[in-house]
Amino acid sequence: MKALKYIFLLLLLIIVAGAIYIATLENNYDVKRTEVINAPIEVVYNNVNDYKNWPEWSPWIEQEPAAELLFADKTSGVGGSYSWKGEVLGEGNIETVAVKVNEYIDQKIRFIKPFESTSDIYWNFKSVEGGTEVTWGMKGNLDFMSKAYMAYSGGMDKQMGPDYERGLFKLDSILQIKMQQYSVIVNGLTTHSGGYYLYNTASCKIEELSAKTADMMPKVSAYAKNNNIMTGSPFTLFHKYDTENNAVIFSCAVPVSEKVITDKDSGILTGMLQPFKAVKTTLKGDYKNSKEAWESAYKYLADNNLEPIETSPALEAYHNNSEDTPNPADLITEIFVPVK
Repeated sequence: MKALKYIFLLLLLIIVAGAIYIATLENNYDVKRTEVINAPIEVVYNNVNDYKNWPEWSPWIEQEPAAELLFADKTSGVGGSYSWKGEVLGEGNIETVAVKVNEYIDQKIRFIKPFESTSDIYWNFKSVEGGTEVTWGMKGNLDFMSKAYMAYSGGMDKQMGPDYERGLFKLDSILQIKMQQYSVIVNGLTTHSGGYYLYNTASCKIEELSAKTADMMPKVSAYAKNNNIMTGSPFTLFHKYDTENNAVIFSCAVPVSEKVITDKDSGILTGMLQPFKAVKTTLKGDYKNSKEAWESAYKYLADNNLEPIETSPALEAYHNNSEDTPNPADLITEIFVPVK
C-alpha cells in the first residue's frame, strides 16, 4: 500500500509539473514560411487573392481532394470567402478582411470541426530579383488544451510549417504552368481594314529581329502618343522574311487616323495600307510561341489552296504588351497574311 501511495504521489507531481510547464508556455503563436516564386508580383497576388484558385495548390485540399468546397458569390478582395467540409479536413471557413494590391492580404480563418478556433492568416508580397518574395503565415492564441497538445506534438511550427512550405512550392509550380499556357487559332479569311500608320524601318538577321523591334517599336509608339494621334494596337509589317539568306526587312508601326507630316529628323515616316484580304491567326500567350502561329497560318493557306501575296507585307498586331500584361499567358497577337 505504501508503494502505491508513493506511485500515486509521483504521478500527481508529474501531472502538476506538466500543468505548470504548459501554463508557462507562450499563448501566442506565429507560424510562417517565405519563398521566392518565379513570377511577377501581379500574377502571384491575383492568384492568391481569389479563393477559386486555392484548390490547385492548397496542401490541405491535396490531402482530401473530395472534400466539399463552397465558394461565396464573392471570392476575391475584402469580403471574399469560401468554406470546406470533409472527413480529413473537418469543417471551417476563411474570409479576406484586408488587402493592399500587390503588397498584402489579411484573412480570418475559423475552424468548426473537429475543434473550434480562430486564427489570422497573412500574406506579404515583395518584388525581388528572380520573381516575388511571398510570406504566408498564421498567428493566433492557444488555450490550455491546445497548448498541451502542441507541447507533446512538437509545437505549432513543426505541425503547420511543412504545410506552408508545401503550399508555396505548389503555388510556384502551378503559376509556372499557367504562365506557359498558350493557344493558336486560325480564324480564317477576313478583310483587314488598312489605314494610315506611322513607322520606322530596318533590316537585320532573323536572330536580331527581337532586339531590333524592342528598340524601334517604343520610338514610333512614343512619337504617336506624344502627339496624341495613336488610334490602335502597334504592329509589325514584314516586307521580306528570307530564311535561306537569314535576312528580314520589317517596319514597326502604329495606326493613326489620317496622314501625318512627321518631323524631318524624327526617323518616323507615314504610310498607308489599302484594305486587303487575309488569313487571320490569333496567338494567345507568350510571343515565343509566334513561330507556331505563323506555321499554322501558312498550313491553313496550303490546306485551303490559298496563295499568299508575296509582294504585300504580312502583318503582326499586338493587342497588349508585357508592361501592361504581367502574365504572358494573357498576351494577344494577331497575324494577317495577305492572300490573292
